Amino acid sequence: MDKPCTLLVHFDKGSAAMANEIKADLEGSDVAAKVEAMKRAVMLLLNGETLPTLFITVVRYVLPSEDHTIQKLLLLYLEIIDKRDAAGRVLPEMILICQNLRNNLQHPNEYIRGVTLRFLCRLSEPEVLEPLVPSILENLEHRHHFIRRHALSAISAIYRLPHGDQLIPDAPELVERALASEQDASARRNAFLMLCLCGQERAVAYLFSNAERVTEWPDLLQMAAVDLIRKVCRSPNRADKGRYIKIIISLLSSPSTAVVYECAGALVSLSSAPTAVRAAANTYCQLLSSQSDNNVRLILLDRLNELRTAHRDVMVDVVMDVLRALSSPNLDVKRKVLDLVLDLLTPRNVEEVVLYLKKEVVKTQSGELEKGGEYRQMLVQAIHACAVEYPEVAGSVVHLLMDFLGDTNVAAAVDVVLFVREIIETNPKLRVSMIQRLSDTFYQIRASRVCSIALWILGEYSLSLSEVESAITTIKQCLGDLPLFTLSEEGETTDSSKPTQPMVNSVTVSSRRPVVLADGTYATQSAATEAISTPPVTAGSLASTLNLRSLILSGDFFLAAVVACTLTKLVLRLEEVQPSKAEANKACTGALLVMTSILQLGLSSYLPQLIDNDSYDRIVLCVRLLCNTGDDVRKIWLQSCRQSFAKMLAEKQFRETEEMKAKSQISHAQPDDLIDFYHLKSRRGMSQLELEDEVQDDLKAATGGFSKETDDANRLNRILQLTGFSDPVYAEAFVTVHHYDIVLDVTVINRTKETLQNLCLELATMGDLKLVDRPQNYTLAPESSKQIRANIKVSSTETGVIFGNIVYETSNVMERSVVVLNDIHIDIMDYISPATCADVTFRNMWAEFEWENKVAVNTVIQDEKEFLNHVIKSTNMKCLTPPSALDGECGFLAANLYAKSVFGEDALVNISIEKQVDGKLSGYIRIRSKTQGIALSLGDKITLKQKGGS
Repeated sequence: MDKPCTLLVHFDKGSAAMANEIKADLEGSDVAAKVEAMKRAVMLLLNGETLPTLFITVVRYVLPSEDHTIQKLLLLYLEIIDKRDAAGRVLPEMILICQNLRNNLQHPNEYIRGVTLRFLCRLSEPEVLEPLVPSILENLEHRHHFIRRHALSAISAIYRLPHGDQLIPDAPELVERALASEQDASARRNAFLMLCLCGQERAVAYLFSNAERVTEWPDLLQMAAVDLIRKVCRSPNRADKGRYIKIIISLLSSPSTAVVYECAGALVSLSSAPTAVRAAANTYCQLLSSQSDNNVRLILLDRLNELRTAHRDVMVDVVMDVLRALSSPNLDVKRKVLDLVLDLLTPRNVEEVVLYLKKEVVKTQSGELEKGGEYRQMLVQAIHACAVEYPEVAGSVVHLLMDFLGDTNVAAAVDVVLFVREIIETNPKLRVSMIQRLSDTFYQIRASRVCSIALWILGEYSLSLSEVESAITTIKQCLGDLPLFTLSEEGETTDSSKPTQPMVNSVTVSSRRPVVLADGTYATQSAATEAISTPPVTAGSLASTLNLRSLILSGDFFLAAVVACTLTKLVLRLEEVQPSKAEANKACTGALLVMTSILQLGLSSYLPQLIDNDSYDRIVLCVRLLCNTGDDVRKIWLQSCRQSFAKMLAEKQFRETEEMKAKSQISHAQPDDLIDFYHLKSRRGMSQLELEDEVQDDLKAATGGFSKETDDANRLNRILQLTGFSDPVYAEAFVTVHHYDIVLDVTVINRTKETLQNLCLELATMGDLKLVDRPQNYTLAPESSKQIRANIKVSSTETGVIFGNIVYETSNVMERSVVVLNDIHIDIMDYISPATCADVTFRNMWAEFEWENKVAVNTVIQDEKEFLNHVIKSTNMKCLTPPSALDGECGFLAANLYAKSVFGEDALVNISIEKQVDGKLSGYIRIRSKTQGIALSLGDKITLKQKGGS
C-alpha cells in the first residue's frame, strides 16, 4: 500500500538490499555507511516493504547519533513506518522514541530542534505528542527565529488534530502573545495563519488593530492577511466589509507584485462597485506592463478578460493600457491582447484603437520583429473586425493595408484582400479611391488566391468609364503581350532562365521546346514575354510586373478562368458606360484575344498538364457571352453577383448578432427575493465605495445576478452508482470535470453491523488519466458513511475509464474482502466546447490535419436537418455552415462542424448525407484532428449516438 510521505524517490526493488545487510550497516560505526543504510531503508519502505525487525536496530544504533544527516533520515523513517496496530492503537515501541524527540527539542543545536519541530507537524498520534507539549511550548521563546517559526507551525498542527484542543487548550492565546512580540517575518506569518485557522476572531482583531500599519508588514504576512479577508467575507454576515476593502485598497501600493495581484483579485471578489473594479483593472494593467514573464502576462490577461465579462463598462476605460502589452514579443500574448481589445470597442475609443493598430502595422514593415508576418496578419484581422463594426474608421487604414496585398506571407495578404472586399461593399464612399489604389498596386500581388479576389473586386466595383478602362489596362499589362506562346519553324531554343538581349525599346524573355506538328515536321514551341521599356530590364523585374502571366504559365487555369470572367464583366459594363461603340468593340476584341490565348495554352502540350474541364467550360462561356449578350444574362453578370455578396455579408452580420445575444445570459429574480433600496438605508459612516457597492448589490438582486448558475438536476445526473444495493459496502460517486482535473467525491456506506477496518478505495485508470494521490485507509463504524475524494489529472482529449475496488477487513474474517466497482467512463463531451472559426481557417486545418476517422451514417432518422441537429447536440459542436445554405429540400446536405478542447485541440467534422429512394439517409461523417485521441473518441461518440438514441 502506498503511504503519504514528503519524500518521493524512485527505487528499483530488484536491486534492493536485504534487511540483514541494512541492519549490519546500521550497527556499525561508519557514519557514511549508516547514511546509505537509512536511505535504502526509507526507499524499501516507500516501495511497500515492511522491514518489521529494523525498528529496534534503529532505536539502539541510530537514535543516539549526533550526525545531522542521520537525524534527518531518522525523522523521515519515523514518518513512514506504521505507528498503529490493526486495532488502531499506538504501537508500544513508539514510546521509545518520545524521550529522543524530547531531547531533540531541548538540543543545543538549532537545526536539530527545528527539523524535529517540523517533523511533529506530521504526527497525528496524541499518545506520542502529549509528553512533548511542554518542550514545544518552551521553544516559543527561543532566541533563534528558525526554532520559533517551526514551534508555531507545530502548535498549529497539533491544535488542529481531532482532540488537539485538549493537548494545548490555550494555544490561540499563546500564539497571539507570541505574534504581538515577534519580529521575524516567517514566524509572524505562521502565527497569523494559526490564528486564522484556529481563532479567526483573534486574527481579525489583530488585523483591525494594525490596519494603519498593514502596508509596512512583510509580504508574507500581507498575503496571509488577504487570505483571511477572503475567508471572512465569504460568510453571510459581512458587517465590516467596508473596513476590509479599505485594507485591500491600501495593500495595492505594496512593493510585492504577488501581494498586489492577490489584492486585485480579492477586491473584485469582495466588491462590484465601479471604483473597486477600476482599481483592480488598473492594477492588472500595471502588472501587465511591468512583468516580462509571458506566463504571468497570459494569466493577467485572463483576469482582465474575466473583468470584461462582468464589468465591461469599467474595462472600456483601460483599453489603451491593455494595448501597451502588444510590445511583448510573444505571439500568444499579442493574440490575447487583440481579442480582449476587440471586445472592448466603443464609438469613443475605436479611433484611438485603430490608430494604435495602424502604428503597429507600420512597425512590422521594418523586418526587425520576429514572426512579423504572423503578427501583421493578426493586426490586419483586428483592424478588419474594427472596420466591420465601425465602418467610419475604415478610411483611415484601408489604403495603408492595401500596400500589403503583395505580402510574402500569403495568409496576411489574403486577410487584407478579404478586408478590402468587405469594406468596398459596406463603405460606398471609399469605393472610388479603393478601386484606384487596387489598380495601382495590383502588379505587386504574388499569390494566386489574392489575385482571384482582387480581380473579382475590379470586375464588380469598377463602375465609371475611367475605372473600367483602368482595370482592363491593368489586367492586360499584367498579362503581357499575346499570344502566351508561339510556334516557329526554327529549331532554335533559348534557356528561359536567361533573358535575351533586348532591342532598343523592348525586352523579350522566351522559353522554347521542340514539338512534332500534325504533318510530322519539327517545330519549336515557345512561351514569350515581351514588355515595352526604354531602359534594359532584367528577367526578375519582368516577373515582378507580369504576375498574372507567370501564374498562368505555371499552370494555374483557375486564375485564368477568373481573368476571363473579370474581363467579361468589365467589357459588359464598358458597353453601358462607353458612348463610342468602336471603343467598346475594341475592348471586346482584346478580351476575346486573351481568352483564346488562354485556351490555346491550356490545350497545347507546352505545359505538363492540360486545362481542367471546369476552367475550360467557364472560359468558353465567357467567349460565347461576349459574342452574343442578352439583357437577362447581362443583368446576372453585372448585378446578381454583387447582390449575393451583400446578402452574404448581411447574413453574416445577423448571425454574429444572434450569437452575441445567445452569449449574454439573462437572469431573472424570483418573485419573493429580497431587494434592499439603498436610498432608504442609513448612510451614516459609509464610504463612497460602500455606497456604490450597495447599488451594485441591489441591481444584481433585482436582475437575478445572485441566482445559481448550476442546475441541481444536472448535478444529480453526474452521480454514478459504483456498487450494488446488496453489497456489504455501498458506494456512489459524484464526478466533477474541471478542465485538466477530474474530482471523484465517493460516498462509502457501511451497511453491515460490524466495524470495517483498513477500508481503502483502490482506483486505476485507462487512457490519458493519472491518479494524483491514492486515498488512505479508513475505519468505518456499523451503518456509518465516509466521504472519500480522489483527484485525477487529464492530459489529452481522449475517452478514459476509471475502475477499481473497495478493500476492507473485519474482525471476524482474517482475509481481506473485496467489492468490485462499476467502471466510470469519462466522456469526451466534458472536454470540448463549441467554437467558431473562419471558413479559410477551417479549410486550412482540414488540409493540414493528418488524423481522420470516417464514420458511415447508420440512423433511423429520415430527415436530413433533424439528423444534423441530432449530431450537433450529441457532439457539443458548432455548425459553421450558415442556415441559408441549409434551407430548401433537395435530398442532399453537407455541413461543417467545429469545436475546441480545453487543451487547445481543434476538432473538425464534415457531414455529407443523401436521402435514398426508400427514405433512409446514407453518407459519411468525417472527423479530422491533429491528434489521434480526439478523432477516435469523437467517432465512437457519434457511432453511439447517431441512431437517435439519447
